Amino acid sequence: PAAAAQESTGAPPQDTGEQARPETAAEELAALKDRHARLLADFDNYRKRQLRDQEDWVKRANSGLLSDLLPVLDHLELALAKAVEPTDPFVTGVKLVYDQFITLLEKYDMLPLDALGEPFDPAYHEALSQVPSETVPANIVVEQFRRGWLLAGKLLRPAQVIVSSGQPEAASAAAETADEQPSA
Repeated sequence: PAAAAQESTGAPPQDTGEQARPETAAEELAALKDRHARLLADFDNYRKRQLRDQEDWVKRANSGLLSDLLPVLDHLELALAKAVEPTDPFVTGVKLVYDQFITLLEKYDMLPLDALGEPFDPAYHEALSQVPSETVPANIVVEQFRRGWLLAGKLLRPAQVIVSSGQPEAASAAAETADEQPSA
């Protein structure tokens, strides 16, 4: 009866939704495929991030133990530096233990941070004092008291250093006075 009424009035047939439905179904399918692809990408990124975090955690898990071993290594270095006779069998034995210790630390991705002659960097160096220097420019490390260490690329212990403050004040004051005096 409704179809007959539409035919008699000459009005176009009403949309029953069947024609629009395939378009929305196709759009819905495309949206679901897009959502699925995004979820897969998100999960893959999550998995990669978890693996990276786990590797970093494993590398840094022993940081407390390795940090506690560093003073022992410092004392071995001091013993070798103060050795009177480097060819003494005892000193040779201490050197072998020291070399073995360094090899072990490198195995666990620990690298020494030598600062002597490097520009002072507060992120890696702990300044104990500043000294004037005729030959070393300002903010350059002139002496290292304790070596710094990196673990897996991150700072484990900063190097303790003495930093140059540049030319001594007396020399710079004398230079200023000489510049101010007129020549005769």
